[in-house]
Amino acid sequence: MADLETLIETGNKPEIFDLLTKDPALASKTTSHGISPVLLACYYRKPEIAALIANFSTSIDLFEASALGKLPEATLLAEKNPELVNSFSRDGFTALGLAAYFGNEEIARLLISKGAEVNIPANNGFNVFPIHSAVAAKNYNITKMLINAGAKVNVTQQAGFTPLHAAAQLGEIELIILLLENGAEVDMRMEGGKLPADLAKEKGFMEIADILGIN
Repeated sequence: MADLETLIETGNKPEIFDLLTKDPALASKTTSHGISPVLLACYYRKPEIAALIANFSTSIDLFEASALGKLPEATLLAEKNPELVNSFSRDGFTALGLAAYFGNEEIARLLISKGAEVNIPANNGFNVFPIHSAVAAKNYNITKMLINAGAKVNVTQQAGFTPLHAAAQLGEIELIILLLENGAEVDMRMEGGKLPADLAKEKGFMEIADILGIN
């Protein structure tokens, strides 16, 4: 497993294929990070490797399908076990949170249609809501989808970080406008006192800082 984790991190696709051909059971085991090799590859932003590992796995769960963007599998799993839609992965995220973070719009839409709660945060101490994940992924469509489904725009994750803080820090003007149009508050402060405008200014987005209140 340590070898597989190293190969995932370095992105060595041929050696991963060789290793899993010799020992396919590795694809279904838990990594030292407490998650599956498939999810680990997703977090390393290596979708081709994640898909390769998934092909060796005996089965993928709803969280892996949501991260990978495998719509048929996610649909089947959500219909077969609807209670999974609002459950948590081993690292504390909902399937909707993972779909949002990895920019899988069709799966986000599916999960919402199956009753996924848009205002459930991760239960791992980070308090990340799906809308935080969508903004972090710079995904306008999923952010709008979540808002339309009732997502609150001023929720705070760890350290008081709001979606508007994230959008300001990333310089994502379209997301900023979307959030402001739906009630995002420019005067919410993180722990330590920073406003969204402060984060924009720190990153050199002076026009955005202007819009959000720093001259």
